[in-house]
Amino acid sequence: MGTSPHLPAERPGRPEILVAAGCAVVALAALGLTGAAGPEVASGLPRTGGAAWWVVVAVLLAQAVALCWVRLRARTVLVAVAAAGPVAALAGARDATSTTTLALVVAAYVAGTTRPLGTLVPSLAVVAVLVTAGGAVAAADTGSEPLVAVGLAAVQAVGTLALVLVVATWVRALREGARARADERRAVDREQRALVQAAVDRERTAMARELHDIAAHHLSGIAVVAAALERQVGSDPEGAREAARQVRRQSTSVLRDLRSLVGLLRDRDAATGARPETLAGIAELVAEVAATGRTVTSTALGDVEAAAAEVGPLAQLAAYRVVQEALANAARHAPGSACTVTLDARAGDAVVVVVRNGRGTAPAEATTGGGFGLVGMRERAQLTGADLEVGPTDDGGWQVRLVVPREGSPT
Repeated sequence: MGTSPHLPAERPGRPEILVAAGCAVVALAALGLTGAAGPEVASGLPRTGGAAWWVVVAVLLAQAVALCWVRLRARTVLVAVAAAGPVAALAGARDATSTTTLALVVAAYVAGTTRPLGTLVPSLAVVAVLVTAGGAVAAADTGSEPLVAVGLAAVQAVGTLALVLVVATWVRALREGARARADERRAVDREQRALVQAAVDRERTAMARELHDIAAHHLSGIAVVAAALERQVGSDPEGAREAARQVRRQSTSVLRDLRSLVGLLRDRDAATGARPETLAGIAELVAEVAATGRTVTSTALGDVEAAAAEVGPLAQLAAYRVVQEALANAARHAPGSACTVTLDARAGDAVVVVVRNGRGTAPAEATTGGGFGLVGMRERAQLTGADLEVGPTDDGGWQVRLVVPREGSPT
């Protein structure tokens, strides 16, 4: 894929230019200081202003230019900077050849901190050869034995590169560790946000389930009483007035329950005024439904109050809501049917709640719902570790059976 003509070409940044300029200034200053030294030092250096001296100056400036590109072309710049040593040595720089080492050290450090060491091995091998050659030529020009000059130059080249690369690798490891920790923190933040979102979704689902249970129960009762009210308006005024009172009571109940739910959402301490939705409250729930004119009875087997003490509040709320939803479903899908609610606390490890209704005696109301009542029942049962069974009965009715484990009992 070609490069777009509208995109700017890769260029050295300001930090690279400043580092390269600093290296050139230091190297040229070192060359000038050594040239101004005494005759003992100056004897191993090119004459200031001579051809060799100007070659060294040009080589140092060329190194500075190459250093500007070290982050973009690390391997190429490494070889180019290292080649300055042999060029200066062949021009007669002698001891001044060492002034080219500074740019090489900087280039090796930058390459080592920005590139994996394995990718630099071929270039570093070439660099070692070039530095050794430059050092050997410079040492031979000062009168050293050729083999000794080559050996010393090789040791110096390898030692310098090894030291610089060790430091560069250590710095690179520190940077990568810092990046890894930053990535980990970002991952933890993303995970935390995901957990918070999941918790919010669960709360929304729970609120929707509570609203569904409350509205379905009370509105089903209101619908039943309203249907009776319509029939009794002309033929039974007293019955119609009683039905109207039932509608008013049911409306008051739904408002009370909705107010309690909103209070719980706003403040957990607001639950003090709410009606207890427990196993013991199921009897009151059945009485309220029966007061609307429906045939609903409740039966308690065993010591329900003692069993309730061994069932957690969330499980009791689940049992209450399941009964409430089952009665509302019976009113919608089997109007006119008789319902029975049984609380069986005789088993030592669980409380069994059964809601059973017969076949309806009137046409069922048309519904377009998606069956969220049964979904809510199953979610509540799963949340509390209870077992839920729902299905038709042999007589054409429907049964909901919930087995709520007592605390400390195997589920």
